[in-house]
Amino acid sequence: MATPEGSAGDIFCPGGRLRLDVFEPAASDAITDSLRLARETRWDSVRSPHVFMGLLAVPDENIRNWGERLGADLPKLLAQFQELFHQEEGEADLPVAPHREFLSDNVIRLLRDAHQRAVDRGRDRVTSMDLLICLLTAPQSIVAECFERIGVTAAKLTEIAVIAEQHGGTA
Repeated sequence: MATPEGSAGDIFCPGGRLRLDVFEPAASDAITDSLRLARETRWDSVRSPHVFMGLLAVPDENIRNWGERLGADLPKLLAQFQELFHQEEGEADLPVAPHREFLSDNVIRLLRDAHQRAVDRGRDRVTSMDLLICLLTAPQSIVAECFERIGVTAAKLTEIAVIAEQHGGTA
């Protein structure tokens, strides 16, 4: 049975504010940074690429390990995504906050899926890897599609993420 919106098991408070307390500090920092990146790239809401950019902007040990295993330079990858998703049209000072109204439907789904992944693994807080793995495995993930264009499949990205997660940040 689905959890009613705004209930104790949801990631949103009844008023719509995101409950950052259900995220590990690194995941919370990544979400907070995704808000900044949405503003900087001139979007009026946080989209899944912004969450990915947030993970790259403030990577924890596991995200760094994923990047190393992938052979990726995370700051360079972040710059590429910022460039790819930058909109020339739009205002730079839009009020984007950790609130349901400023998150795309895909991001809301991503955050809830990441929370469910954490719960399924016996954790009460979402990690950066929960966010990354759910982002990569989401149906029609634009982030995964960007990698597929350069020949790296979502399955391979996810496999590397799971390995990085299992090894707790050690390469």
